[in-house]
Amino acid sequence: MAGLQLRRPRLLLRLLLLLPLLALSAAGDHCPCQEPAHCLPIRHRPDFEVFVFDIGHKTWKHYDWTQITTVAVFGKYDSELMCYAHSKGARVVLKGDVSLKEIIDPNFRASWIAQKLNLAKTQYMDGINIDIEQEVTCSSPEYDALTALVRETTDAFHQEIKGSQVTFDVAWSPKCIDRRCYNYTGIADACDFLFVMSYDEQSQIWSQCIAAANAPHNQTLAGYSDYTRMGINPKKLVMGVPWYGYDYTCLNLSEENVCTIAKVPFRGAPCSDAAGRQVCYAVIMKQILHSTSGSQWDKVQQAPFYNYKDHAGHFHQVWYDNPQSISLKAEYVSHYGLRGIGMWNANCLDYSADAVAKQQTEEMWKALKPKLRQR
Repeated sequence: MAGLQLRRPRLLLRLLLLLPLLALSAAGDHCPCQEPAHCLPIRHRPDFEVFVFDIGHKTWKHYDWTQITTVAVFGKYDSELMCYAHSKGARVVLKGDVSLKEIIDPNFRASWIAQKLNLAKTQYMDGINIDIEQEVTCSSPEYDALTALVRETTDAFHQEIKGSQVTFDVAWSPKCIDRRCYNYTGIADACDFLFVMSYDEQSQIWSQCIAAANAPHNQTLAGYSDYTRMGINPKKLVMGVPWYGYDYTCLNLSEENVCTIAKVPFRGAPCSDAAGRQVCYAVIMKQILHSTSGSQWDKVQQAPFYNYKDHAGHFHQVWYDNPQSISLKAEYVSHYGLRGIGMWNANCLDYSADAVAKQQTEEMWKALKPKLRQR
């Protein structure tokens, strides 16, 4: 009997030692990576999160992988990207989107979660980023159903994929932006962390219909104060910054650089950034060379802008973020102990061999590192 008792711990130890080998063998059955270990889920939890959205086109080969901790795949699945990210210790996660009307039904939620979980497993991914930006009121059945979906998704992924990560995208402020009145504290508790989309902050313009910064500094930081005052731990918040800007056609451009824009209503507001169009940083850097104003800095919004005239003779004003404006926000992330930083989207930079473009791209990646962390 004593001998049997001695053998049991040894047997258990052998089984525990075999588990990684069994998992590696299972991963290797259909693993697209040259190294089967790269099909295993990432389990390491970094102290600082750098969350990257990728929409495709293979530009990921030129990203700064010394920083990246998570890649959210919002384009076509790329097994080569998954293998490479895993080789660098970075997670690769799915996009999760669904109609809120449907998730009121618990059976539908269970089916949706099972489908996403199976997809993550077959593609050797490390979790899911839930990106739902639909209207919700506090009194609607969708209010509780959304929180339940996040909690049930997190529970299922954590159980089935060890080390997996479930995140949820929220607006720059919890104050019912674009009528998204979610249970923010409940959702934050239910998942690993929130990715705060600190951009498109002119989606509802209630004051003058004029062009303004995509992510004005003080307004952006006020959003984080609102989240933390609700009781959400800063370690549950990742700051999202824009690697793109907005190009507005000016109905009138004053000598003081005030650009009046067309009234395009959105969710109750008389004006919105829908009067403009999104432009990637790579395009902006080329266009600014032919602008009529050169890059200007707005001290109030702490953001750059420039003016140009199109072929039809109309003036435009472009507001964007650059290393200077992003560095200021990154300092806030470090000073107030946020979980990390990320961007929409990593494909917006120029990854060509052009020397000037290369320097501009390196400076944008470098801006994600708070100065306090560089010391």
